[in-house]
Amino acid sequence: MTERRLLLATTNPGKVREIRASFKGLGLRIVGLAEVLPGLSFRERGRTFLENARAKSLYYSRRWDGLTLAEDSGLEIEALDRAPGVISARFARPRPSDERNNRKVLRLLAGVPAGRRRARFVCVMVLSERGRVIRTFRGEVRGTIAAEPRGTNGFGYDPLFFYAPLRRTFAELSEADKSRVSHRGRAARKTRAFLEEKGRARAVRRRALP
Repeated sequence: MTERRLLLATTNPGKVREIRASFKGLGLRIVGLAEVLPGLSFRERGRTFLENARAKSLYYSRRWDGLTLAEDSGLEIEALDRAPGVISARFARPRPSDERNNRKVLRLLAGVPAGRRRARFVCVMVLSERGRVIRTFRGEVRGTIAAEPRGTNGFGYDPLFFYAPLRRTFAELSEADKSRVSHRGRAARKTRAFLEEKGRARAVRRRALP
């Protein structure tokens, strides 16, 4: 039987780590871009998370013989008209980094009271195969922007994103706790449920063959 393989179409090691953990025990061989398509990159041009995730998924699925899962995600802050949005990873251009991005957010929110620092993380995942979109999944989580970075776990804007039900920023949570409530964890669970159902359907069809 041919091994079922899934390509995670991202070069972000934090995202790869979180998605791999969410798909543990799924029965798929999960690979990253660096393993199977080294040096190949895609330039994001979409205006929404869905546009970017869809374009990335199709681009890599045409170059990979197997399932391809791409995602686009980011932070939307109400007081900044939903910025940084799709440019979350590049917010502090021309030399963005997690630290510089966080500093820019805090600078733009200087003097904004706690009640107006509402934000949400959004994640859109798109599953494709051989140049055809199979299914789209979305997850989001709401919180507020803290007055200063807190915690050393996670990546990106995690030190600033305060999640009230747990009274911690995402960077203060363990990886398992973050996955249970995060935008990426929620999208990944929807994706996993679909892949499990897809796998069961394949098994039924194999058993039905003469």
